[in-house]
Amino acid sequence: MPLTIGVPREVFPGEKRVATVPDVVEKLIKLGFSVAVESGAGDAANFSDETYRAAGAQITEDAAKLWAASDIVFKVRAPNAGEVAMMREGTTLISFIWPAQNPELMQQLAARKVTVLAIDSLPRTLSRAQKMDALTSQAGVAGYRAVIEAANAFGRFFSGQVTAAGKIPPAKVFIAGAGVAGLAAIGTAAGLGAIVRANDTRAEVADQVVSLGGEFVKVDYEEEGSGGGGYAKVMSEGFQKAQREMYARQAKEVDIIITTALIPGKPAPKLITAEMVKSMKPGSVIVDMAAEQGGNCELTEPGQVVVKHGVTIVGYTDLVSRLSKQSSTLYSNNLLRLTEELCKTKDGIINVNMEDDAIRGLTVIKGGEVTWPPPAPKLPPAPAAKPAAAAAAPTAKKGGHGHGAASEPTSGTTMAIMFGVAAALFWAIGAYAPAAFLGHFTVFVLACFVGYMVVWNVTPSLHTPLMSVTNAISSIIAIGALVQIAPPLTAGVERPGDMIRWLAVAGIVLTTINMFGGFAVTRRMLAMFRK
Repeated sequence: MPLTIGVPREVFPGEKRVATVPDVVEKLIKLGFSVAVESGAGDAANFSDETYRAAGAQITEDAAKLWAASDIVFKVRAPNAGEVAMMREGTTLISFIWPAQNPELMQQLAARKVTVLAIDSLPRTLSRAQKMDALTSQAGVAGYRAVIEAANAFGRFFSGQVTAAGKIPPAKVFIAGAGVAGLAAIGTAAGLGAIVRANDTRAEVADQVVSLGGEFVKVDYEEEGSGGGGYAKVMSEGFQKAQREMYARQAKEVDIIITTALIPGKPAPKLITAEMVKSMKPGSVIVDMAAEQGGNCELTEPGQVVVKHGVTIVGYTDLVSRLSKQSSTLYSNNLLRLTEELCKTKDGIINVNMEDDAIRGLTVIKGGEVTWPPPAPKLPPAPAAKPAAAAAAPTAKKGGHGHGAASEPTSGTTMAIMFGVAAALFWAIGAYAPAAFLGHFTVFVLACFVGYMVVWNVTPSLHTPLMSVTNAISSIIAIGALVQIAPPLTAGVERPGDMIRWLAVAGIVLTTINMFGGFAVTRRMLAMFRK
């Protein structure tokens, strides 16, 4: 019998998101499930009960009845004690759980003998897990919204302008942390016309910052900052000191600071001190995206907007919820992709396959048994070492003629014989060939040599530069064809006939097409890497 997916209304204060949107309801029904939605669950995200009914969902007025009738529950926030009490044995819950931060909740859920898939525990290093990665989708929304909040609190345009009323300088924005949220903020601020600077402990994100229109500010201290699971690691005291010095310099120069530094399960690191806030220009803005975990700024008040030393400090903890319709749509798509992995048979029945690395990482409780933390993901088998052909082949003895003898490289004697034969051939051609043929033959030999050097010697990784080389060769062909059409007057040399001239004209036409086509393709390829 197909299972029922229940979508209750979020009861966390200020939470406006909903776990499933009407468009996704239709796709879940096609997978074989029935969907029940609590009345008003999507109101805050601008999804009315009528739109859910039109998509095929059942609307339930009573939350307790919804929890009792649901085989699978989709949620955004982790359930509270009251919601856990309404769950029946055997239910599967898919939601943000944060098992490391909520050990009591884990024990409560285990006592109800349910199965829990924590969307925040997805192994982000698996490439096929990207479509289910709700942390990434929600962080992108938060980064975008952080810039919008900064623009709302800032007293000027982001972009520089020159008007009849005066000149307006562009805003300078510094973003601490270039993860998913930071990169989204960089792209948004640069799109609004601001001068954007960013820093991250992971040096490999510098190219991503530049590609989005920002400037990467490097800390004058060498230390690798990549941690496990796509997060940055906690840096040494020496690095942190150099980082604070760099932040202090940026605080004096920029108009807006957006902080994104946060490692799950740990308090937010303090990056912006009270002294740095004092040094900022009056009217400056700080948006602290880590406010929910204490904040990256010492003066942040979680959930509040405060003004300290003339600087507006935005400490909202619900940035994602402030774009509830967009974030709900992205989150519901993440859950849809997860459901497709759980129900590959499309018959409305899920299979929590603990042999699947992605599903195993998500599953923190299975049938009442706590299975978190998961084991390390299975590494793919190492490729078999290729046997060294040269070492395996038996070495041929001098003068040996057995079948097992290995082929030797061309000797100096053989090379001398080959060059001797080639020289004799060229002498014979030069001595007996007509003068007109000799000139053409010389050009042919030189062309073959040049072609070999510039084309055949190009490695496969340089195929794009090869297009430029072929354009150069096409230019040589075009010049040669022009010479055939209107050759210079030389005593004793016959002018080419009409057939040769028409062949030369055809050669110019084809070569021109090749040249312009090559340049057009090259231009399109280069445009792919431009902003």
